[in-house]
Amino acid sequence: MTKAAPVLADGTRTLLKQLADTLDRVQPNAAMSEAIRLARPLVLAERLHGPTEAAFAAEQDLLAAMPPVRDEQTRGEYAALLRLIAEGAAL
Repeated sequence: MTKAAPVLADGTRTLLKQLADTLDRVQPNAAMSEAIRLARPLVLAERLHGPTEAAFAAEQDLLAAMPPVRDEQTRGEYAALLRLIAEGAAL
């Protein structure tokens, strides 16, 4: 049975795509880390909203949409996964 794709706000989809672009642009063959998964959402959210409550909410929405990093997953592979999520694919 396939799990239904979550309904994401437009802003969350936009941030997922921006994060995917960054991961593809900077060392796509390097290992993806949980530290990057946890840090980048705040950077992107604050870039969009400034250091505000809106940024905190956007960061939390983005983190909720992002799956855990798998062992030996590259940044490029994780970026592809983020794009699928942003497009509404059920994973």
